[in-house]
Amino acid sequence: MVAIKDTKQTTNTTRLTLQTVEIAPDTTAIRCLDWDRDRFDIEFGLQNGTTYNSFIIQGEKLALVDTSHAKFRQLYLELLTGLIDPAQLDYLIISHTEPDHSGLVKDVLKLAPQVTVVGAKVAIKFLESMVHQPFEHQIVKNGDRLDLGGGHELEFVSAPNLHWPDTIFTYDYLTQILYTCDAFGMHYCDEPTFDEDLELIEADYQYYYDCLMKPNARSVLAAIKRMGKLELATIATGHGPLLQYHRAELVDRYQQWSQAQTKTETFVALFYSEDYGYSDDLARAIAQGIAKTGVAVELVDWNNTEPQFVRELVSGAAGLVMGMPTQSDTEAHAILSTILAAAHGKQAIGLFESGGGEDEPIYPLRNQFQEIGLTEAFEPILVKESPNRAIEQVCDEAGTDLGQWLTRDRSVRQIKCIDSGLQKALGRISNGLYIITATKGDISSAMVASWVMQASLSPLGIAIAVAKDRAIESFLQMGDRFVLNVLEEDNYQHIIRHFLKRFPPGADRFEGIDTVPASNGSPIIADSLAYAECEVQSRLECSDHWIVYSNVQAGRVAKLDALTAVHHRKIGNHY
Repeated sequence: MVAIKDTKQTTNTTRLTLQTVEIAPDTTAIRCLDWDRDRFDIEFGLQNGTTYNSFIIQGEKLALVDTSHAKFRQLYLELLTGLIDPAQLDYLIISHTEPDHSGLVKDVLKLAPQVTVVGAKVAIKFLESMVHQPFEHQIVKNGDRLDLGGGHELEFVSAPNLHWPDTIFTYDYLTQILYTCDAFGMHYCDEPTFDEDLELIEADYQYYYDCLMKPNARSVLAAIKRMGKLELATIATGHGPLLQYHRAELVDRYQQWSQAQTKTETFVALFYSEDYGYSDDLARAIAQGIAKTGVAVELVDWNNTEPQFVRELVSGAAGLVMGMPTQSDTEAHAILSTILAAAHGKQAIGLFESGGGEDEPIYPLRNQFQEIGLTEAFEPILVKESPNRAIEQVCDEAGTDLGQWLTRDRSVRQIKCIDSGLQKALGRISNGLYIITATKGDISSAMVASWVMQASLSPLGIAIAVAKDRAIESFLQMGDRFVLNVLEEDNYQHIIRHFLKRFPPGADRFEGIDTVPASNGSPIIADSLAYAECEVQSRLECSDHWIVYSNVQAGRVAKLDALTAVHHRKIGNHY
């Protein structure tokens, strides 16, 4: 019998209410209802608010699955400490580390410093950067189990990219509840705990899928396949109502939508070893670069897959990336044989060492793929030490090169498809010519920019449009600093030619260019007409570009009587 406890609380300024519901034996849902939220990040507008759901499981040991958004801090912590004694909390299970679910992790650690945080390897890594304090933790991967006693045996189901790379589901064998965080959820706020009225929620359910899950349709299908062996009574989502009455139908809709999406989707199959060397870190950096170009990525653990699945995956992939497994890994070698049998000459290939010290030799495998006829998208990445920021940047840029190679035909089609009259009209919008330069740690990057404008007077601010697949994009996150170099009329051609070259991953973009360091550490190009030192304040996602707004903190002009170089395009649908 499901029991709903009257624990509603309301703030004075916005409608934030809490609800506790006993959804199964020894299992309580804490539902944080955000009635008035009208936008979720910049991804999509909300018509019906949202909820943030977390769960308490009481066996012989006590576990909390996820926390909540920071806006619920006082309400949530007061309720939580009224339901349980934090000193008795054994486990905090992190489905993923997005702030709307982990925004109160640091607060829970303060109340329960003895707790063991349970999550995927990448989730623990993210949390370490978020909370800035040591904590007990337990890394879990697909198939691992955690026994809470009293019949509550939990099994973890890997679900990366739904919709963050660190997502993991949790299944309770006693209650047959699967805790899925973002997957199968929706931004829908109402007091009913479950999905009794399908007609009422189905539009929000599909809208949520289209905005968050559709870009990772292959990962959706992989997660559904892993769920297949579990007997489900309830799907306990992180947002919206829990799925019980129409659970099977709603899961089936995810499957149908994802299958339709993947039929024409360009994707890369990326093989790595979660437990060997630095394979997972390097794989995710490469995947990040690929994703910038609009190409999907299917991450496959050498030791957590089946030959039939690999055969189907490789035959449909446009590109393959492989992190070398250990030489003694017989299971990975069997999968590798399947890949070689299914690969074909129309694919692109990229290889990297895992850095574990016993990697399978990379060059003999490279030769085998070349004999089949695959095109090498980037030189093999050889890792001899613990990955640093420079190695991660090489991986990111290698992934971007692969994605751009796979989308080159699509880009040409897009250039040709726009109406010629509109092309010419847009092309009459003239812009200056600039070089954006930035430094993070020991590495620097640069790009030619023309979509630059002053965006505010107080404080002084500029806006720059940066294509998502530019290498420098990762240097322009919130709080990052850079230099805007303004190029001079009749003295810019040699600079433009240099920075428009195609650089291999990790190459020094400033070789042969005279620079001096700005006070923020980024390079000032000596031949520039003027420069401005900037700090990123916000970013707006706009289809294939980011609009980066930054405050201007310093600057000067080298020649007061000189003019800025101007770029006149003939057509408006490409640079």
